[in-house]
Amino acid sequence: MKLLRYGPIGSERPALVDPTGEIRALSPIVKDIDNDVLSPEGLRFLSALDPFKLPKVSGTYRIGSPIASVREIIAIGLNYRDHAEEANLPIPTEPVVFSKSTSSISGPNDNISLPPGAVSTDWEIELGIIIGSVTSRVSEVEAWSSIAGYTMVNDVSERDWQMKRGGQWGKGKSFDTFTPLGPWLVTADEINSSQSLELMLDVNGQRRQHGQTAHMIFPVNVIVSYVSQFMTLRPGDLIITGTPAGVGLGMKPPVYLAHGDEISMSITGLGEQHHRVLGT
Repeated sequence: MKLLRYGPIGSERPALVDPTGEIRALSPIVKDIDNDVLSPEGLRFLSALDPFKLPKVSGTYRIGSPIASVREIIAIGLNYRDHAEEANLPIPTEPVVFSKSTSSISGPNDNISLPPGAVSTDWEIELGIIIGSVTSRVSEVEAWSSIAGYTMVNDVSERDWQMKRGGQWGKGKSFDTFTPLGPWLVTADEINSSQSLELMLDVNGQRRQHGQTAHMIFPVNVIVSYVSQFMTLRPGDLIITGTPAGVGLGMKPPVYLAHGDEISMSITGLGEQHHRVLGT
């Protein structure tokens, strides 16, 4: 299934995409794409519905984040060798883990707002893992059953705050609008292999990133298992899995986002995002 939420910021409603590509409303059958829906029982309930009996969503509408309430954003850094190399940082021997604020979440086509004083805001296309069940200290094999689905993420990063202002990386990655999600949550059963997805990101029509999840240093199940060793994951938690080479930081000289820039990105089976960058 492809699940999504539509409507104004703060008033989004749940929906799904039917086999013909039409958007079908899920309210009042479910309140939202929340923890209950993301559980194995919740997803089984939705999969048993006849989508063609649900009302079509018509007219013009905004697409929001596909998850109603994200408790945690856990990020994995330097998970592609080529990105670590372009950043001139050591290849990790264990996953590099940091956090982003959930207040940074926005919709897949919302504007990205540069924070006051931004001098080096960068783009990072990433595969996002959405947890569907309580997960603690699971094995790499067991980890697969913890995954409700996947979504596309832009891990927008203000490099000056991330690297030069002291503290954790999340300091430069938690500004409002810095974590666009969607357009869909695609349930795990629809993704044949999370390690065979193509990631592409363009800035102003020029290809900047083109990678494959096959090139991750730590694959999806390893990441989920690793993170679960030191924290309990719960339904709706989001893990973002790192970005391939091609970020602005790695260009010579570096190139960063400016007011008016346009970003387009896609991941196999997960749809597209389109953003306009707004200055302060």
